[in-house]
Amino acid sequence: MNTECKTRKPVEDTGFQPINRAYNAVFRPNRLSLGLVVPIETYAKGPVPTLERHLERVQLAEALGFAAVWLRDVPFNVPTFGDAGQTYDPFVYLGLLAGQTQRIALGVASIILPLRHPAHVAKAAATVDVMSGGRLILGVASGDRPEEYPALNRSFSDRGAAFRESFDYIRQMSQESPTFDNAFGHLKGGMDMLPKPTSGKLPLLITGGSQQTPEWIAQNGDGWMTYPRDTVMQARVIRDWQARVEALDGTDKPIMQPLYVDLTEDPNTRPQPIHLGFRLGVNHLRAYLQSLEQIGMNHVALNLRFNQADIETTLKRLADDILPEFAGD
Repeated sequence: MNTECKTRKPVEDTGFQPINRAYNAVFRPNRLSLGLVVPIETYAKGPVPTLERHLERVQLAEALGFAAVWLRDVPFNVPTFGDAGQTYDPFVYLGLLAGQTQRIALGVASIILPLRHPAHVAKAAATVDVMSGGRLILGVASGDRPEEYPALNRSFSDRGAAFRESFDYIRQMSQESPTFDNAFGHLKGGMDMLPKPTSGKLPLLITGGSQQTPEWIAQNGDGWMTYPRDTVMQARVIRDWQARVEALDGTDKPIMQPLYVDLTEDPNTRPQPIHLGFRLGVNHLRAYLQSLEQIGMNHVALNLRFNQADIETTLKRLADDILPEFAGD
């Protein structure tokens, strides 16, 4: 794990453009916040989690001060993918979480746009946003599991174009009685979709490349979800993202990543690589997250799938030893 990096050049803007309650709280320029990937449990030996105490653990995450929880959109348990996610439909699950939590941001990383009609995505997402009091952050992606596309009679090779059309459709649904034509439908302004998002706009974060150019992502996304990398390489990626966004209108947009963590009892355990993350002690985890904050990462979603210790104990250790460093300005 390489944590040698230059301190991030301060962003002159005083903040990201505000959108809704969740987006404004989770993403702060020059600061890192921490969330958790759902299901919050260990299931290293197979693709399907037990979902035991799933709601209680989300509520515990909120009580301990984590900024967000992140669901995934995994329609089918694809053997080659090796992870069934939280198994529940993300929008149904978001409805439950909206009613059983009060403050924590409810994120999706990410809805696979080419596999759903954007009218359904727009209505479900706006509903969750309103029901939760503006606590939805909607990640969107083009999808990376080709086996799912024939099951829904969709073209995997054309998913990039479908993603753009769907993205535009969802944006249009925030307007009053929109008029537009695209591959997913035609509206002539004589009807409207309700409800509208709490702030008049859904925060849409684009995942990875989603079959789009970097310029398109910087122009259209409200932020970017990227992947874990060596810190020096990640610093270059973040600088490139910031430069593309700044070149548009001089503002900034957030960037986030996941990180698999197996937290050991010994706080000084040195980092050992695991899938998209590390087995390590809290002292090295804190230092690593500090290095990500220095290079401009705005949010890290911790994934405990491979964590060997008791989950509740791990959450409380993270809250005691890690969260205070990233809890506020």
